[in-house]
This record gives sequence, C-alpha cells and structure tokens, in this order.
Amino acid sequence: MTARRFHVEGIVQDVGFRRFHVEGIVQDVGFRRFHVEGIVQGVGFRPFVHRTAAELGLDGWVANVNGHVEGEVTGPTHAIEEFAARLRTGAPSLARVRRVRLTDAEPQAPGAAGFRIRNSPLGASAGASREIPPDAAICDACLSELRDPHDRRYRYPFVNCTGCGPRATIIEDLPYDRIRTTMRRFPMCAACAAEYADPGDRRFHAEPVACPTCGPQLAWEELRGEQALRAAVRTVGEGGIVALKGLGGYQLVCDAADGAAVAELRRRKRRPAKPFAVMVRDLEMAARLAQIGAGERAALTAPARPVVLLGRRRWQGRTAPLASEVHPGLPRVGLFLPTTGLHALLLDELARPLVVTSGNLSDEPIAVDDKEARDTLATVADGFLTHDRPIRSRYDDSVVQFTGRTRITVRRARGLAPAPLPLTVRQPVVGAGAQLKHTFTLAADGRAHIGPHTGDLADEPTYEAFMASYEHLRAVTGIEPDAVAHDLHPGYLSTQWAEAQPLRRIPVQHHHAHVAACAAEHGVRGRFLGVAYDGLGLGDDGTLWGGEVLVADLSGYRRVGRFATAPLPGGDAAVRHPSRTALGHLLGGEDLGSPRPFPWLTRPFTDRLDPAEVTTLRAMIARDVNCPRASSAGRLFDTTAALIGLADQVTYEGEPAVLLEATAGDEHAVPLTHRVVRAHGLWVYDPMPTLADLLRRQLEGESVARLAAAFHLTVAIVTAELVERAVTEGAPRTVCLGGGCFVNRRLLTEVKRRLHAQGLRVLVGGEVPVGDGGISYGQAAVAAARLTGKG
Repeated sequence: MTARRFHVEGIVQDVGFRRFHVEGIVQDVGFRRFHVEGIVQGVGFRPFVHRTAAELGLDGWVANVNGHVEGEVTGPTHAIEEFAARLRTGAPSLARVRRVRLTDAEPQAPGAAGFRIRNSPLGASAGASREIPPDAAICDACLSELRDPHDRRYRYPFVNCTGCGPRATIIEDLPYDRIRTTMRRFPMCAACAAEYADPGDRRFHAEPVACPTCGPQLAWEELRGEQALRAAVRTVGEGGIVALKGLGGYQLVCDAADGAAVAELRRRKRRPAKPFAVMVRDLEMAARLAQIGAGERAALTAPARPVVLLGRRRWQGRTAPLASEVHPGLPRVGLFLPTTGLHALLLDELARPLVVTSGNLSDEPIAVDDKEARDTLATVADGFLTHDRPIRSRYDDSVVQFTGRTRITVRRARGLAPAPLPLTVRQPVVGAGAQLKHTFTLAADGRAHIGPHTGDLADEPTYEAFMASYEHLRAVTGIEPDAVAHDLHPGYLSTQWAEAQPLRRIPVQHHHAHVAACAAEHGVRGRFLGVAYDGLGLGDDGTLWGGEVLVADLSGYRRVGRFATAPLPGGDAAVRHPSRTALGHLLGGEDLGSPRPFPWLTRPFTDRLDPAEVTTLRAMIARDVNCPRASSAGRLFDTTAALIGLADQVTYEGEPAVLLEATAGDEHAVPLTHRVVRAHGLWVYDPMPTLADLLRRQLEGESVARLAAAFHLTVAIVTAELVERAVTEGAPRTVCLGGGCFVNRRLLTEVKRRLHAQGLRVLVGGEVPVGDGGISYGQAAVAAARLTGKG
C-alpha cells in the first residue's frame, strides 16, 4: 500500500512552488487488520505474533478475541506480507492455524511505537465457534528446569511454559486468559509476572505459569510439597497404591514390577484382567520393555503423550521388568512417557516402570473432584497425592496403536481431545454417541470437536459425567446445535438424552455411523463401500447387526452384504459368556444350506460346560425364548475364542477377541473352510462350515495358536470376497473400514492386504477412534450431510 495523500502548509501559492523533494519513507506503508483462526489460544500464539512483528519492525497489537486471535499491524507493505506468511507457516508447535485473513484498516492516530499484547475483551461474539487447545505434556525445556538444582523451579511438579502444560482441563471460558482458568486463584509472584511480561521469555503470556512461591502445591494428608512427594514415593516403593491427581483426573499408581501390588490393585479396582498402562521415565526405558518403530516413537514423544500399544520384548534376565499381572496373557503392553512434572519426579525417584491407570472403580468415570476421589477411591488407594489446582474438565489418557505405518486411535482423550477435526458442516449439530466407549461430538463451521471419553454409558455416574462434559464444551466452544444425531437403539442412554433435547432429531444407524466416520475423516466425497465389523448395533430392520457391508455416502446407505445371523441366548448374558454365543451359532445359526457340525465334533466343547446350563440353553434356542439374533462379526470372534478354550467369561469388553488375536500372533496357518452365498438379495457369509472345520482340526490336534491364526485369515478372505462381489455389482472402489473389530491388528493387516490386491483404495480411521468412540463423529457427519442435502 502506498501513501496516497499529502498536505503542505505555508506560503506555497503564487510563489513558483512547482517541484519539491521529500526524503524519508513516504510510500509502501500499510495499515492492516489480521484475523487468525484455529487452535491459537493457549499455545503461545500471541507471544509468537509479538516476536514476529518485532523482528519485522512492525507496530501494532494482538489480542485473544473469543476463540481466535486478531490485531493490527502498521509498517512497510513487504514486511506485512512477510508477517502474514509467517503466521501461516511458522506458528508454535502446539498451534494449528486454519486460516489467516488480512483486511485494510484505517490509519490510527500516532501513539506509542512498537507492538504490544492487549488484554482480551470480555464476552463472546455471537455465532462464532471456538477451538480449545488440548493439554500438552511437559516439554524438554521444562523437564530440564525440573532437574536443575540451580533453577528456581527445581523439583516443582507444576512447571510449564507456552509450549506445555494444562489447557483443556483448566479452561473455564474463552478467550483463554488466566482469569478464565482454574489458575485464577493463584496470583503470580513478582518473578513469574516478570517472565509473563517479557517478550524474550518462553513464559511470555503463558497463562498457567507458576512457581513454588505462587503456584499450586502438593499435599499428602497434612504434609505439603516435597514431604508429600516423598510420602507417595515411600508408599509405592513399599508395594502400596497411590491415588495421584493428574491433569485430567485422578490416577492409580503402583510398582509395575511388583506382582503382588498389581494383583492387589486389580482386586481393589475390580478389574480382574484388562491390561494396565505403564508409564516409563524415558524412551530408553521404553525400548528395554517393548519394540518401538518410528511412528510409535513419534507418538510416545508427541505433546499429546498417549498410551501407545507396543509389542513386548522378551526379557532375558532373572528379574522381569514388568509383572505378568500387568497385561496377563497378552504380548502387547501400553506404555507412555511422563505427562507432567509430578509424574517425572515420581519416576526419577522410584527408577522403575509404574502402573498408571484411571482413578476409578471398574466402568465408572475417572474421578476429578477431590472429595469425590476420596469417597470413590478410599478402598483402593493407600494414600492420596493431591494438589490445590482444580480440574475443570475430565480427560482420561488417550490410547493409540500402529499397524505397520497405519495409526489407529483406540481412545481419543487427554492430549488429543477436544482439538477439532475437519468436517463439512454448516448448521451446528451434536452427535450423541453410542453406549460403549462413549463420546459426543459438537460440530459447526467446518470442524468437529469430539468430547472427552466417558466410558460405557450405562449408569447414573457416567450419564452425569457425559452431561457435565457436554454442557461445558458447548459453552466454551460457543456451539449451539440446531440438530442432534443419535443411534437407533431406544435403550441407549445417549438416545434417550437426544430425544429429550429441544432440537431436530436425526436418527443414524450404528454401522452407517462407523463407516461415515472413516469417510468423513478422510474427506471422501460421494459414494463409498463401507465394511463395519463390531459387537452389536441395532439395524434399520429392528434386528441386531455387526458384520455389515454397505454401499453408502454420508447421507444414506444400502446393505449389500452381511454375516449370517445366530441367536444370543439370554441377550446380554451371551455377550458376558461367549460359550452361550458359541452354542447359539452351533445350534441355531441361520440356515443357509450348510449342515450343522456333527455331535461328535461339538461334544468336546459341550462336555466342558455345565450340563444343566446346556440343557436350558438348548431349550431356549429351540423355542426362540430370549434369543435375539445378530449378524455380528464380534460375536463370531467370541464364539471362536470359546470353542478353542480361550474365553468362557468376559471381564472387559472385547476380551475374547483380544485373547484370540494375542494367541494368533504371527502364526502361519491354512484358512478354514468358508462359504459366501446369496440370500434375500444380499451376499451372506455362512460361518457354519468355518466352525465345523475349526472343531474338526481342533479334534485332530492342531494347535490353538494355529487355529486362532486360521480364523483371522478366514475372516479376511471372506471380507475380500464380500467386497469383490459388491464391486462386481457396481459398488465404489473406495472402501472404508469401521468398527471395533478393526482394532485387531492381525485382522486389519490381512483385510487391507487382500483389498489392496484387488486394486481398491482402503481407508481406516486414524484420528477418529475406529470403535464406538468414533460413532458420535460419524453421526455428526451424517447429520450435516442430511441437513445440506449432500452426501
């Protein structure tokens, strides 16, 4: 922009005033207003803007406004252009810049030269949705200070800076300033205030900044600070269990090498078999316990610090580094690095891996309130290492895993949520989620915020946790939905909640939501072929589905393939007892022309069971009493696990399939007999020949590991055949995989390999959980498409 106007005063007329020469900068001076959207609050963005403007010699100001950053700059046009380019490409690592917009501004009256950070205006702008930064694990610079005896934050558990520390868990409202976080009750001391005000300091405008003088303090009963920490260290070191107040909730901690301590934690927490996550001091310790690839290494050290599921190393020494009780019977272990200074101090002092698991009783929400934690965990923990900084939002630990280079999000929580994901959405909507691994999703303005992982939405505590999380995220994002998308199942608490909302209701079939979540994450436009394998979901025909092949777009679908149906004797009781599901398949599986296994094949299995129970179940199946039928891939995994003796009772959701995958390992096998038939206008997998062959080969002495591997291979071959037949009939060549069965690494690998061999494009969720934790995102995607009339 050039200077267009000048004004000369004095005797300048009628005196031959024709030519003049002005030295100095009189052109290329611009006045521009900038507006930056994305995750730009709570991530050191304003200090970055300040430094950038100062380096380029620009004057002006910057402020957090509502959910974005805006300001004005004055200076040479070329410098302003460079300034805008740096905003787009050079932002801090925690920031996610989505859009930078520059507009002309009116020249301001002369004032103080330089660039400054203004206080954020109070109040939210109408109609604008806002993006919330997730928590970030302790950075290397803060970790160095924590361990430096000469630093004033030496051994201070709450050390943080603009590059790390609590964010989503302390935010009470936006714009993100200290006075609108739970840190408002800790006035900064002079030293912290000086750092906060110094543009050259990495704590420049770091809202959670604190130190031992002015910040939160540890407590253990009547002990404070260092004494409290040492009491916790002593308790864990002596084989005890500590309830620790973490970033997003309480955690239970014990020595991961102490089998007795881990077993006692299982007993008290009522978690008999589900694996525990293990926190380790650094990558070196992690590498001694597990095999770590490049992608896994990057995930372990990322600011999100998720739990990463890794292949366990075989320990060649006398003393095992992890007790077998940590992950009983499984070859994989979930590891993660310290998320806070408090975790780092514990690991430094104890010099051993620690079990760090959710601070709750089995199936309940993680505790966040101090009194609630003491009431809930009093019978679990031997002591409480707490502090006086309140937790505003509940966030459990995130969990990810890798299948080759493919990253799967098992649980999207602390460090990942509620960072927005792209979604084509105009009218604001909320996806209410499903029942298991519950999340909700708020979506507006081209992005979707998946809320905190709640757990299984099955009782009052989890329902109240869901409602509290929803109300808070709705308030801080500013999203007021016009419509609510929900599951078809009327018994889900999420469905009942949706029906009570004064909003337009959009029912979304469970498996359509699974594959729509995958398609929406990858930006698929138009039709695709969806393969949805999970436990159970209500179909649009009123029956239970779970092994589905759909031709779909985001707004709708048609079913083109499925697994055969089988009864679930006792309904939910069959889910808890896989032997019931197995009897349902053997005695009442859908008649598709294959003979049932001969009694001499099934007898070794039925002889293991209670004869009275078998008699009762036979009668229930024969008379179709309390035997809902399901076309479920997940239940077929349960059946196989029961038949080969891996699981007769379920202690956590998905346990039989987890054990079946672990048993299969990398074993080579010959596939089992399988059959795909045409029935009622669909391609249907008839598993009866598969189960008969499984029983025959078991009777002939084939190993359990080989049988488990053969079953995985067979399901993959069947999937490829179902997809091939659909494509031959005109289905799209882009395949979206969804549903909890695809957390199974062996199944995912085998399926992808075969579909790629057919020349198909194969997609699976990466940032969106592939299981039921991603249902709400899929519901929001479907609702958005239906509201706009576009698929």
